[in-house]
Amino acid sequence: MTAIVTAARAWIGTPYVHQASVKGAGCDCLGLLRGVWRDIIGAEPEPIPAYTRDWSEPQGDERLLRAGLTHLRRKTLTDAVPGDVLLFRMRDGAVAKHLGVQAEVGQSPSFVHAYSGHGVIESALSAPWARRVVARFTFPTEA
Repeated sequence: MTAIVTAARAWIGTPYVHQASVKGAGCDCLGLLRGVWRDIIGAEPEPIPAYTRDWSEPQGDERLLRAGLTHLRRKTLTDAVPGDVLLFRMRDGAVAKHLGVQAEVGQSPSFVHAYSGHGVIESALSAPWARRVVARFTFPTEA
């Protein structure tokens, strides 16, 4: 098991709180990824400005994809390993704005994510989720 998966799973049970990134207290999907980054790499690479729940949608701005390309290493969608960062497009034609960390691969793939109404959970990477993945990344380094 990679240190990234262990770090992500340590957040399971954290309540969903928009814009937050505090293990056990609250986070959203970006806050989860920020927390895992801090656990694995250290200081976050840039400050995160305040954002609304519909951020980037009115402008059609692929802000999370650009951030991933800047701070993470892009992979092919089919090269799945535990610890990958997954970027999801929740609706056709919408900007990609949900993140998760691949936990398991193979027969029963899963990912850890912060989901509104559920908090941080580990979910099956079922066909409905898998078809929404638009990018796969790795962290630039792992402790």
